[in-house]
Amino acid sequence: MRRLVLASDNPGKLREFGALLAPLGAEVIAQGALGIRSAAEPHATFVENALAKARHAAAASGLPALADDSGLCCAALDGEPGVRSARFAGDAATDADNNAELLRRLAGAADRRAHYTCVLVVARSAHDPEPLIADARWYGEVIDAPRGANGFGYDPLFWLPDLGKTAAELAPEHKNRISHRALALGELARKLKVCWGW
Repeated sequence: MRRLVLASDNPGKLREFGALLAPLGAEVIAQGALGIRSAAEPHATFVENALAKARHAAAASGLPALADDSGLCCAALDGEPGVRSARFAGDAATDADNNAELLRRLAGAADRRAHYTCVLVVARSAHDPEPLIADARWYGEVIDAPRGANGFGYDPLFWLPDLGKTAAELAPEHKNRISHRALALGELARKLKVCWGW
């Protein structure tokens, strides 16, 4: 079993990555389980934050590390909440707080287009000169009231017109096939096979 440290303590992400990486024979361990504290995320882009988190977790664990930086980008808000998605309503914000802030900011906006972005970085070590980077987008719209009990983050507001459901109304196994994270992971899996021989 290959071990990867996930540079996150988000239980939703741990579940999703655990399920998505199992076919590659990888065991995903949350950094908190190894006593590793979260890295700072001061950067303005997803890729810079993901790289900083992967290097931090690899340095602290001595194991290869996987980091993702992902978030919701809204056309009417010039890409916000973007890299601030988890703390859109403040540093201690809950998913419900962030959803409420998003609806407040979008009140009256005609353009409800949005997409989730996911950037994944895997580093063999803190000084890996060739970290693997994969990214993907998942397109939808923001609706005015939450629907569904699955998922996390903005999933209850993220409407998928082609499916007639929000991301939170999808069964987890369905979401894990079509989400931004699943699409990015598919690209990362190809790179792991080619570059690392997985």
